[in-house]
Amino acid sequence: MRILIVGASKGTGALAVKAALERGHEVTAFARSPERLELNHPKLTKVRGDFHNSEDIERAVPGHDAVILTASPGSLAGSKKDPTFFSRGTRLVIRAMQASRVRRLIVLSGIGVGETRKLSGWIAEKFVFGMLLKVPYADLEQREQDTRESGLEWVIARPGMLTNGPATKNYVRQQGLERVSWSWSISRADLAEFLVEAAEVDTWVGRGVQLGG
Repeated sequence: MRILIVGASKGTGALAVKAALERGHEVTAFARSPERLELNHPKLTKVRGDFHNSEDIERAVPGHDAVILTASPGSLAGSKKDPTFFSRGTRLVIRAMQASRVRRLIVLSGIGVGETRKLSGWIAEKFVFGMLLKVPYADLEQREQDTRESGLEWVIARPGMLTNGPATKNYVRQQGLERVSWSWSISRADLAEFLVEAAEVDTWVGRGVQLGG
C-alpha cells in the first residue's frame, strides 16, 4: 500500500511511519518540518506542507491508498489559540481525498469525544472533558462528524491516555459504549500499530474504536 501520514514528524505520527515501513508499505510523511523525522528508508518520502493549506494537501493526497491523520497543535494552549485546528485541516483532507478518489481515511481522536464521554465517569465527564479539554474536544467532535459524513472508508481511533512505552501489540480494541474494565492508557507505539492496521484491513471501517491497555 501507499500510505500518507499527515503530522508525521514526531510523536504518534512518526511512530506510524515506522510501523508502516516495517509492515512493507510505501509511506509519505507529510509535516511542516519533515526533517525532524529521524528516519530514512527506500520506501519513505518526506514532504513539507501545512495541514491547513489546501494546495499543499491537494498535492500530497493523490496516488495514495490510505491517509492517516495524526497532526496536532501539540498542547492545550495551542488548541485554545487555534480552536478549529483539527476540523479545519480534516475538511481539506476529506475534500482532496474525494477529488482524487482516495478511499481510506483514519483519523486520530480520543476517548471522551462525543458519545464516548459517558465512558469516563462523572468527574472526568464534568471537569476534564467538560471544562479543561472543552475546546479541543469540541473540535475533535466536529472532526468525527465530518469524517462520518465524508462518504469515505473511515476509521476513528480513540485512544485513552498516551504513554511513551514500547509497542506491546497486546491492547484492547472496543467498539461499543460499555464501561471499560481495562486500563485507559496505551503506548503511542501501540496506537501507531493500530492506525496502520486500520489502513490495511476492512475490520474497522465505518467505526469508532476505543483503545487502551
